[in-house]
Amino acid sequence: GLFGVPELSCPEGFQEAQNKALQESEQLVQKACSTPPGPETVMIFDQLSDSLCRVADLADFVKVAHPDFAFREAAEEACRNIGTVVEKLNTDVELCQSLRRLLADETVMNSLDPETRRVAELFMFDFEISGIHLDEEKRKKAVDLNVRILDLCNEFLIGTHIPNKIDKHVLPEHIRYNFTAEGNYLRVAGLHADCPDDLVREAAYKIFLHSNSQQLARLEELLASRNSLAQLVGYDTFAHRALQGTMAKNPETVRQFLEKLSEQLSKRAQKDFEMMTKMKTKLNPHNSMLMPWDHPYYSGVLRAERYNIDPGLYCPFFSLGACMEGLNSLFSQLLGISLYAEQTKRGEIWSEDVRKLAVVHETEGLLGYIYCDFFQRPDKPHQDCHFTVRGGRLKENGEYQLPVVVLMLSLPNSARGTPTLLSPGMMENLFHEMGHAMHSMLGRTRYQHVTGTRCATDFAEVPSILMEYFANDYRVVNQFARHYKTGQPLPKNMVSRLCESKKVCAAADMQLQVFYAVLDQIYHGKHPLKKSTTEILKETQEKVYGLPYVPNTAWQLRFSHLVGYGAKYYSYLMSRAVASMVWKQCFAQNPFDRAMGERYRREMLAHGGGKEPMLMVQGMLQKSLSVEDFVDALVSDLDHDFETFIMDS
Repeated sequence: GLFGVPELSCPEGFQEAQNKALQESEQLVQKACSTPPGPETVMIFDQLSDSLCRVADLADFVKVAHPDFAFREAAEEACRNIGTVVEKLNTDVELCQSLRRLLADETVMNSLDPETRRVAELFMFDFEISGIHLDEEKRKKAVDLNVRILDLCNEFLIGTHIPNKIDKHVLPEHIRYNFTAEGNYLRVAGLHADCPDDLVREAAYKIFLHSNSQQLARLEELLASRNSLAQLVGYDTFAHRALQGTMAKNPETVRQFLEKLSEQLSKRAQKDFEMMTKMKTKLNPHNSMLMPWDHPYYSGVLRAERYNIDPGLYCPFFSLGACMEGLNSLFSQLLGISLYAEQTKRGEIWSEDVRKLAVVHETEGLLGYIYCDFFQRPDKPHQDCHFTVRGGRLKENGEYQLPVVVLMLSLPNSARGTPTLLSPGMMENLFHEMGHAMHSMLGRTRYQHVTGTRCATDFAEVPSILMEYFANDYRVVNQFARHYKTGQPLPKNMVSRLCESKKVCAAADMQLQVFYAVLDQIYHGKHPLKKSTTEILKETQEKVYGLPYVPNTAWQLRFSHLVGYGAKYYSYLMSRAVASMVWKQCFAQNPFDRAMGERYRREMLAHGGGKEPMLMVQGMLQKSLSVEDFVDALVSDLDHDFETFIMDS
């Protein structure tokens, strides 16, 4: 069966696995309600969470990645059913009472270790978000709002990807071939950001981002419903609710972080925009005003002109085998961990090119499994991501339930007889995703509810972004980057130039991210919103980003991150700031420092989400941090490396 789960040798097995989980959960609910308050209460809650997550997490992966439609459909159904049960349990008053008795008992609470206390509070938080503390009428309203929000999220997400159509006669004949023809219409499915023709990019921008009343109504209802739910359960705004338990803690800190960052970036971003404008004027003297559709294209042109980075020159040095060797060698030096390929059993994997790796520590033995689903195939989503299939936890019999994860990439299939060659971007993505996987393997918590990457959103990206710093360091790259034909190492100046090229227009790129994050905060801030979402977009774009708003466009209707990262889009910037500080202070001097590797494991990876994120960061950096420290870390990353700069000049 899939992942070695015997029931899942066929799609119908999902029904069986689901029924088993539901039976188990019913028994655990009864047990929780009849157990006197103590550490065992938290254990039972975690078992309950585990029995449902073991099916739901696995189904979450299968529904997007399995090549067989019947499997995908069965997994989708299982996700829905388990979701409904979770919603029910989150509003089960009797179940909540058993946890409340524990939290109210000061003597027992004081006798619990910090992790157990935090897990108990996190479970309580899940109850309160569902309105358990309200009277029956309001509780029903909370449940209905939760269901409605889920539907709106799915509808909005679908709407963000739907192409727009336009009568082909509207566009000049010489650019029509860039778009897919459907009878008398042309289909515009994206921004064509890399197209050298200014007119094509302009047309794509104006058509793809054209406002759509249905999608607008969905977004407005989604934001209003999130706000109603947050207020119903006792928060000022949805952002206040979403930021509980994060590194930032509240919207005020996020606002401060974004404002200070924007202030520090504005002069640099302005310079970047001026360089892009010059380049545009040089290539297109008739129309030199820089517009939003120009930013990605001209920053790429400047990068290419200044550093002439041809990915094709790098690929031969980054064969997949060499990159995996590099990761293995890095983990072994830093953490005493090795990756071993394992034989899979029949029916365990969903595509024959999936590889299973055992993660083994030199003294602690087997830590868990990583399934590598690296190659493109029809119907597989084009995204790089990490899925937890089974969380680690300490079982009742004293054994440890080993974590299982999947790393999904979209690498091209290589021709027969030649290895798979990765571009520098793909290599960095592989390191990034492997950072998540190591977090899952080493976040060996007692409780499944806070294992591995089950932690605050603004902390979750730290281990993965930190791996990008390793992937861009010559000492690390030099250990594995060899030409697959000649065995020659990748020259040092090629690595330095690659790193420097990433800094071209990086301030403008970061300013764009700040704009998205600010927009997300305003949308999830105080309601009713003072203006329409489009007017807010226009105002914020002109104030924070600096390039003009284009009339009749509504970029926010394509902002798919509003679904998964509502009020938390800033997380990526904050995680990058922490990763940067950890890299500079702990690894920049010696990226293979075992003592630092052990400290990193002990302070940051080992706790999963079982410890307050800011305490983990302070433990690693051995100091407390201010908002300014975060901002400085991001801004100092934009400075050019003097040595490379001089060599190149």
